[in-house]
Amino acid sequence: MLQSLRPFLTKILNPLARNLNINPNIVTVISPFVAVLAAYGFANHYLLLGCFAILLSGFLDVVDGAVARFHGRTSKFGAFLDSTMDRFADAIIYIGIIFGGYCDWFVGVLAIHSAITVSYVRARAESQGVDCNIGIAERAVRMIILMVGAIIGYFAGDIYFTYVIYILVILSYFTVAQRIVHVWRQLNE
Repeated sequence: MLQSLRPFLTKILNPLARNLNINPNIVTVISPFVAVLAAYGFANHYLLLGCFAILLSGFLDVVDGAVARFHGRTSKFGAFLDSTMDRFADAIIYIGIIFGGYCDWFVGVLAIHSAITVSYVRARAESQGVDCNIGIAERAVRMIILMVGAIIGYFAGDIYFTYVIYILVILSYFTVAQRIVHVWRQLNE
């Protein structure tokens, strides 16, 4: 869904990547630690801190790829590590949201499960040779919705942030369904 922004982001990130001639895997590994800051913010009802930390974590997630591409350091392991760290970050953020009481533990577990399943379905599809970069709520979209929800919750009340969590669970499972149908169609053509 946000793939159309890639050329725009590349123009912005290339100058930064040029000046960051470091191993992109180092940047990748830092991202989940920033997600811990987001979890801390949500667990302690600092919604704006949680929002800012998600933004910073997402920025690092984009920068690692830009550095890898710019300096010719892309690798299968780097892609694997990036995906793995994204799953850690997703789970850590939702754990903070659960501890903050913004949702019932069961809904929080569904949020973690749905986020991980969206990515799992894509990875499994691609292992079968099917391009599966489709769906209404890919990770970047989910993180944007979570940040907007945190801002709304900060200004309008916690209950609105709770509603956003429920919406994210629904959108994530809908994305899983979209991807399953897509793969089914591709493999049965």
